[in-house]
Amino acid sequence: MIRVVVDAMGGDEGPKAVLEGIERALAADEDLTVVVAGNEDVVVPFCAKHARTEALVTTEVIEMAEHPTAAVRAKRDSSIVRGCRAVRSGDADAFFSPGSTGAILAAGTLVVGRVKGVARAALATAMPGVNGHMTTFLDLGANADCTPEMIVQFARMGTAYAQIVLGVDDPTVGLLNNGTEDTKGSEAALARHEALAAAEGINFSGNCEGRDILTGPIDVIVTDGFTGNVALKTVEGTAKFIVAALKAEAAKSKRVGLGALMVKPALKGVASLLSGDAYGGAALLGLKAPVLVGHGATNPEAIMNGTLTAARCVRQDLCGKLAQAIASAK
Repeated sequence: MIRVVVDAMGGDEGPKAVLEGIERALAADEDLTVVVAGNEDVVVPFCAKHARTEALVTTEVIEMAEHPTAAVRAKRDSSIVRGCRAVRSGDADAFFSPGSTGAILAAGTLVVGRVKGVARAALATAMPGVNGHMTTFLDLGANADCTPEMIVQFARMGTAYAQIVLGVDDPTVGLLNNGTEDTKGSEAALARHEALAAAEGINFSGNCEGRDILTGPIDVIVTDGFTGNVALKTVEGTAKFIVAALKAEAAKSKRVGLGALMVKPALKGVASLLSGDAYGGAALLGLKAPVLVGHGATNPEAIMNGTLTAARCVRQDLCGKLAQAIASAK
């Protein structure tokens, strides 16, 4: 029985959406127990009505606008800190929250702890692609500045994630750049390319471009957290623009409106993929136990998938295999 702590207080949609997502996760996985962390009036009534749940009553909430590290140190009885402490003590196997990314990163690093040999944890997610292809993309914002050695570690961790979560046998790795030629990019990009090309155990295919995030055949794309976060937000913004533009055009013509109505289910599916609902958020790779971060404006589907992904990471020993990959590289 896998035990996953879910933060009921995180997310812009409030506890109701989180609790509904937990219900769906429990229905989808009969070998799952969810430890629901949050205020007493939220978690106790819910757990009283649902089997395979346990209430982790907390008295503090870390808000999105708070300074992450300071909030983690000050609010030790928050749902994020207590949830990570439950994982560290062995009372739970994994932690998932749609709350403050910075606070989850800080709590995961300070409380759960990094795998031996990992310099920095990195945020990774699975991006949808053409013909069902999925690309592991990291770092998404945990580390704005990265050395070549850190990028190599991200490639190793991304490779393990693609193998375990996405089922790719020998993932190819690409370095996000402003061109595919080996001589392209800044001095930092050239140093990263050299380090990746020299690293053993990485199936490095060279540089790739931003369009390859969604349309390319590459299995793992690595970059620093600043660039990765900008690229991710650009994809999300583009998806919202396309949906809004289609709605505007449909309103101008009955004929276009009829066509839009026919393809509406397909558009919703594409929008869900780009929003992250289909995989529930991002995994914080490099920690001793699975810690997953959902996006703030989350919904029950995203909560369900994030919780199930956390359980899958435990069952397939993502963190243990990742640690082996890092140890072997050293």
